[in-house]
Amino acid sequence: MPPVRVSRPRRYLTCAPTYFDVTYAINPWMRENAPVDTALARTQWEALVRAYREAGHTVESAEPVPGLPDMVFAANAALVLDGKVLRARFHAEQRQPESAAYALWFKAAGFDPQEPEPCGPVCEGEGDLVPVAGLILAGTGFRTTVPAHQEAQEFFGVPTVSLHLTDPYFYHLDTALFALDDENIAYYPEAFSPGSREVLGRLFPDAVTATGDDAMAFGLNSVSDGRHVFISPRATGLVDRLAERGYVPVPVDLSEFHKAGGGIKCCTQEVRTP
Repeated sequence: MPPVRVSRPRRYLTCAPTYFDVTYAINPWMRENAPVDTALARTQWEALVRAYREAGHTVESAEPVPGLPDMVFAANAALVLDGKVLRARFHAEQRQPESAAYALWFKAAGFDPQEPEPCGPVCEGEGDLVPVAGLILAGTGFRTTVPAHQEAQEFFGVPTVSLHLTDPYFYHLDTALFALDDENIAYYPEAFSPGSREVLGRLFPDAVTATGDDAMAFGLNSVSDGRHVFISPRATGLVDRLAERGYVPVPVDLSEFHKAGGGIKCCTQEVRTP
């Protein structure tokens, strides 16, 4: 029998897709001026928020800003750990104003977000920084740079493990890996360099691994509360493997956001406080 998994109440920050669109291309999933069904995007996003609340989680929203179509991807704005907020410095010029927009929410919510240096290293928040097992797993290769990993370690005082992404379709760590609970992960090995795969194998020998089909279906861009795993319904193989391990998959279709290279996790910033 698989173990009985236990959920822990979470606090999630989101941003409504009021201005969501695909007007530029900054990753392989995006096609400039691709048609977007804005009504469907809103319906899908609302279904995600509803699923979180039905599982007992708190969901809050930052105010969307005109001209920032990717602001819906709240995960990239920062990493929040033990009540400390490390703000993003975005790689793409089109997304750079998002950091200041999210800082307004954090300040209003009583946080003191770190002020990024104008010429500091690229850091795309939870897109490339995943806290798990007393570590911060930190992606690099396409967006966040290694100096930002070092910055995160100094800022949070948590050991940071650099992982090199090699496939441009998995341009952020959160497209190729997610934390299942406080101790374990699910990931797609082929998204990483050989050395990074070996590191993950040593750190997480009991990890759940995904196939290429499940990864391309945004199955690794998932959110877990330790029991419920909010996951793309198209990642059918991964859904089955998680259920075999005692997790409870909660399929949520965010296919309209896949056009911009995002999914469930991209739309979800976890606010971790002591």
